[in-house]
Parts: sequence; structure tokens; C-alpha cells
Amino acid sequence: MEVEVKLRLKHSTDHHQLLTLLSPFYIKTLHQHNLFFDTPTSSLSSQRAFLRLQFIDKDTRCFISLKAKPTLINGVSRVEEDGEEVDPMMAKDCVQNPMKLFDLKSRVVKRVIEEFGVERKIGWVCLGGFENVREVYEWRGLKLVVDETKYEFGTRYEVECENEDPEKVKRLLKEFLNENGIKYDYSEKSKFAIFQAGNSTPP
Repeated sequence: MEVEVKLRLKHSTDHHQLLTLLSPFYIKTLHQHNLFFDTPTSSLSSQRAFLRLQFIDKDTRCFISLKAKPTLINGVSRVEEDGEEVDPMMAKDCVQNPMKLFDLKSRVVKRVIEEFGVERKIGWVCLGGFENVREVYEWRGLKLVVDETKYEFGTRYEVECENEDPEKVKRLLKEFLNENGIKYDYSEKSKFAIFQAGNSTPP
């Protein structure tokens, strides 16, 4: 179970100000390209799950993940997650031809096929995805990530922290943001849910 605090930054100016304040604690930047897969009959999404390929830093690495049964309440996200690293070239082939997921040597794909009853005659479809620029920081003993997520319909900014004590993290983050006049809300939807909704206006 992945447990994360997720706070949505209201404006690009809030995002820029937070990056400036956190700059002394900077670790690295990750350029992520997230693509999602389901069957034509929505076998996964109908059961509150999705399969994701995440390419990192110009496709030099790739991770495949199954996420299921997500909840997001008062800025605290909980989701069941199972993932592993896969060969990025083989993963790119799966984007071009989703049926190749059946041939990908992946424990996660095998689990999805077995648990969700995905057969070759049903097949896979790529739902599309989005780009994400992730800045990673070590702040007050916490690993913070600040995301700039670029959807086709707009850009969203978010600060996240995975931790087993989310209420403590949320308190520290809210104090820090309030002290520095950074406007935020509790995130109400996951990135995938926002992508899925496909709003025509920026989130």
C-alpha cells in the first residue's frame, strides 16, 4: 500500500516560489512520460485499477506498474501498487503495438492477465498519457517531490510526500506553505483520474 500526502498548488507562481524555497534541498529532476493501458472493454478501470508504463529521462529507463483501489481523502492518497523495471525498448514496442504486452517478460503483466482475465482475443489498448517533470528534495528528513504535470488540456502543479505518518507530513507541509504565502488545496483526484476525465479546461 502506497500512502502519500498530495497537495495541489493553485498557480504556476506558487510552483515557482516553492521550487525557489526548496532549492537548498534539491536532489534531482526526473522527466517522466506516463502511458496507460486497459482492454477495449475497460477490464481494469471498471475494477478501479490501471496499468501504467512510465518512461524516465528520454526513455533511458522504464517501469511498469499496476495500481488499484485508490482513495484520496483530505489530501492523503492510498493505493495498492505493484511495479517493476522493464526493458525500455521492449516497452516502447508495446506502446506502438499494445498486443506486445502479452509477450513482455513482466511479473506485473502476468499478474494483471491472471487477476483481470485479460485474454489475447480481448487485447490491449493504449489510452494515452501525459508528461511530468518531477523535482525531488530532501527536506526536514522527508523526501518531497514537486510535480509539473502537462496534460493536453492544461498544466497542474502538486507537491507529494510518501510517508507512513501522513498526518504529521501534512501538518509540516501546510505550516511551511502557509508561512510562505503559497496557495494550495488538498488534491481531490489522482493524476490518472484527471487524465481520464479529460477536462477541456486546465485543472
